[in-house]
Formats: sequence, structure tokens, C-alpha cells
Amino acid sequence: MNVIRLVKKAKKGNKEALLQLIMAEKDVYYKLALTYMGNSHDAMDAMEEMIVTLYEKIDQLKNEDAFYSWSKTILVNCCKTLLRKQKKIVLIEEWSMTNESEAGHALKVNPYVRTERQIDIQQLLLHLNDHQREAIQLKYFHDLDYQTIAVMTNVSVGTVKSRVFQGLKKLREHYGGEVDE
Repeated sequence: MNVIRLVKKAKKGNKEALLQLIMAEKDVYYKLALTYMGNSHDAMDAMEEMIVTLYEKIDQLKNEDAFYSWSKTILVNCCKTLLRKQKKIVLIEEWSMTNESEAGHALKVNPYVRTERQIDIQQLLLHLNDHQREAIQLKYFHDLDYQTIAVMTNVSVGTVKSRVFQGLKKLREHYGGEVDE
């Protein structure tokens, strides 16, 4: 799939090209939205909002190569807007391996072990502030680089690195591990 060619077509109003771009990364979008929203229904609502925004604003995209990072930023902003509308304070509380199976990434793990791990991770992440939790989840659960996270969260790369470092340091201290300075 030639992303640049499809983006250029989408900019000219080709809905099919935009749909191809979105469908190529639908699982990634869903997993990202699910991380923020916490449930499948709200994640789908956020994705729907993202698609509408992409359709309306595709002509504003300057660099065709940046379509996927741009669209993920829009998705994160849609999630945050929906959460504000729902008056939810905590941005990212739940991450679970069962959510991954909903997105088509089923893992062959004993469900009891999976649930225990899920609870352990959730409990550990509760010790972080919202910004640290968000940065760590985007970095390690969604495998995003610092630059992409910075764009998505509207902060500098240095701030993202600091949030990840401080969050990991706090987790190590709480978990009883050694802290590297």
C-alpha cells in the first residue's frame, strides 16, 4: 500500500482512499482508543469521531508521510474530548490483555494468569500521576516513540522522556526494585 498516493487521493476527496488508509491500521486505532476509553463502545465512538475529523481536515495535512501519526493524534484528542464530556477524570486506568483479544490479537494464556497480570499492572499504574501513566502506556503498551507521544500529548519530547523516566522510577521504588540514577 502506497500511503502517500492514498493520502493525495484522499485530499482530492476520494473517500475510498481514506477508508483504505483507516482500515489498514484499524486494530492499532482500536487498541489506542480502548486504552483511553476503557470500554469497547466508547472506543468505537472515539474512532467514529476520528474518522469524521480526518474526512473534514485531510486537506490540512502538510506531510503525507505523517498521516498515521497525525491521525493517532486526532484519535487521542477525540478520546480526551469524549472523556471530558463524560466528566471522567482519570484518562487511562485500564489496560488489559483481554482488550487485545477483542482487537484481534488473542493470546494463548491461561485466563487466570492473564487476569492476575492485568490486576498487577493496573495496581502498579495507580501509583503514577495521569501524565506518567499516559506516557508509559503509550511508550510500552502501544510501542510509540517519544516524538510521536510528544505530538499526541502536545508536550515536548523532553517532557515525555521525563514523564516516562519519573514514572518508571516511581514504579521501581514502589515495586521494590533498584533505581538507576
